[in-house]
Amino acid sequence: MTLEEKLGQLTMFPGASGQTGPAVPPAADSAVRAGAIGSFLSIWSVRDTRRLQGLALQSRLKIPLVFAYDVIHGWRTVFPVPLGMAATFDSAGTAQAARIAAVEAAAAGVHWTFAPMVDIARDPRWGRIVEGAGEDPYLGSVLAAAQVVGFQGDRGQLAGAAPPPTDVLLATPKHFAGYGFAEGGRDYNTVELTERTLWDVVMPPFEAAIRAGAATIMASFNEIGGTPAHASRWLLQDVLRDRWRFGGLVVSDWTGVAELIPHGLGDSATVAGRAIRAGVDVEMSSTLYRSTLAAEIRAGRVPIAAVDSAVVRLLRAKHALGLFDDPYRYSDSTRERRVLLTAEHRRAAREIARRAIVLLENRATGGAPTLPLRKALRTVAVIGPLADDPKSALGNWWGAGKPEDVVSPLAGLRRALPNARITHVRGAPADTTDTTGFAAARAAARDAEAVVLVLGERQDMSAEASSRASIELPGAQLALARAVLQAARASSPAKPVVTVLLNGRPLAVPWLADSMPALVESWFLGVEHGNALADVLLGDADPGGRLPVTVPRATGQVPIYYNHKLTGRPANANNHYTSKYIDLPWTPLYPFGFGRSYATFAYSDLRVPATGRTADSLVVSVTVANTSSRAGDEVVQLYVRDDAGSVTRPVRELKGFQRVTLGAGERRTVRFTLKPEHLAFTALDMRRVVEPGAFTVWAGGSSAATLEGRFRLSGDTVVVAPAPPPYR
Repeated sequence: MTLEEKLGQLTMFPGASGQTGPAVPPAADSAVRAGAIGSFLSIWSVRDTRRLQGLALQSRLKIPLVFAYDVIHGWRTVFPVPLGMAATFDSAGTAQAARIAAVEAAAAGVHWTFAPMVDIARDPRWGRIVEGAGEDPYLGSVLAAAQVVGFQGDRGQLAGAAPPPTDVLLATPKHFAGYGFAEGGRDYNTVELTERTLWDVVMPPFEAAIRAGAATIMASFNEIGGTPAHASRWLLQDVLRDRWRFGGLVVSDWTGVAELIPHGLGDSATVAGRAIRAGVDVEMSSTLYRSTLAAEIRAGRVPIAAVDSAVVRLLRAKHALGLFDDPYRYSDSTRERRVLLTAEHRRAAREIARRAIVLLENRATGGAPTLPLRKALRTVAVIGPLADDPKSALGNWWGAGKPEDVVSPLAGLRRALPNARITHVRGAPADTTDTTGFAAARAAARDAEAVVLVLGERQDMSAEASSRASIELPGAQLALARAVLQAARASSPAKPVVTVLLNGRPLAVPWLADSMPALVESWFLGVEHGNALADVLLGDADPGGRLPVTVPRATGQVPIYYNHKLTGRPANANNHYTSKYIDLPWTPLYPFGFGRSYATFAYSDLRVPATGRTADSLVVSVTVANTSSRAGDEVVQLYVRDDAGSVTRPVRELKGFQRVTLGAGERRTVRFTLKPEHLAFTALDMRRVVEPGAFTVWAGGSSAATLEGRFRLSGDTVVVAPAPPPYR
């Protein structure tokens, strides 16, 4: 290969947007024929990928192209956004959704997805919290591994000599690393975090994804300790390749290499050299590798070995996909028509969407719980700016999803209640103070037997470049909720009023929590949003979702997360000089892991061995009983605290969970195995260790669980992992 051909392979060219889908930029054809492009971003469809692949085969070396896309939570069949998916606490369902997304996207010619996003996020102002699993590294690690397996299939399918099936995608955990800790919750902002937080909180989901076989990884926009990730040899070589033995491909984020210039690292040639030496193999969107590195290499300022290693890794990825055997193997129009948005896929989307819904409040109305609603209702008022907004129901990064495929909340209720008269009033826009629709909303609430109020954020109010300084309910929606509830109560004090939230981040809604008879968190659930929501509101499915993030009372509490550290003066209501606010409780509105069910559950018989050894595993069990007259879902959660360590430890940490369905009156014993790696932490000398001493265990239905036990470990300190490479 010539040097120019090598640099062409390392260039990922972006597609353009057309009126009916992706479009190939005019300059792309000649560049492909010249071997100046190795991969494309955001180009898909059998027609376009086959045509471009044919042009690649006209180049001198005939190296096939790779087509990449952000397949985040579905392709044509769109599933709940990742934060909503995390609310299922269901790794099997998470893997199933990724598997279906891979089957559909691969049929459209896509080879490579930039997912899963595994950034831990503690600040809901950050818009991209919607794309991850929330605030907990254990939950994030479990779901990261599940998505990698779902996208790539079994590890052998991308590692063996034979070509893999044509329904797998290269998975890409992102953004490596620390992106979710952007200061002020402002996207693309700088990050400041300790090395211990990096290893104990940020890194575990990335390592889990790598251990699950992720073929590629994406560098992050932010810096760590003064070095942007795209220029960090410590991050991409010392940690990723040397410590974790990752042999796959590193891709930049969009213009991530070029953005090293405004970071202040130098001119185009300098930053391109920094990035390739650090270990960024493929440059996305910008073209500094192609335009500057040849001269830098010939001048001896950049070693050719860095380019050669990157090219080898890219060619191996293309070989693993079977593209050298058949460049067209992913582009099959018959398969594309056959697998997109099938009835089977829609059924899976509906079931998974049901499992993501979190019931936050369900007070009694007229002597009975507000939910589920009666199916014999004759009139229902569906009010709110998001009730009939199919685009918002799709969420962000919706792949090839189409609004016309979506069942909106309004449409779902109309399908589920065909004999009822359902009126719809928007009431207010999602994001302005316009109140001209309040009168119609009040009238609808007054005249109906039940009211469903659908509030929250549009899909474009979260995700990338969509940070918010306030996470309260936007626009005039809170005033709308007050007006609707007042009108409903004036006409009938026993009238059921249900508020449903659509959003990509936890919203601070204390008035809704205190005042609404029923409050439901539905996230953005995808194509089956309305059907899944109706299933839950009418009692055909139990709302078994649980919060993967802490919900604050006000933006001023942010960042707030359950696994915080103790202080020397922990909050005490009876002591003024402790860590709390003077104008707001220090506690969250809803804790991590919280969610109600139509059933009720009781925990008992927590069994914890009194003693153990630091090198051994322990089995903890707890009995959970359905104490109600109907079946229901519960997420049994296990939390642990190391009561005294060589460094400070969190107040508690999630170390196990199981989602169970229990029939009326059913009891079940749930068992968890605590291995040394579950109890390990980054010690004073930066080794990951298990120390002897006392531990407290809690089991229950949220991070506020109170059923507790204790055990004591004896023996020597066990080193689970050596100290990481020194930061440089």
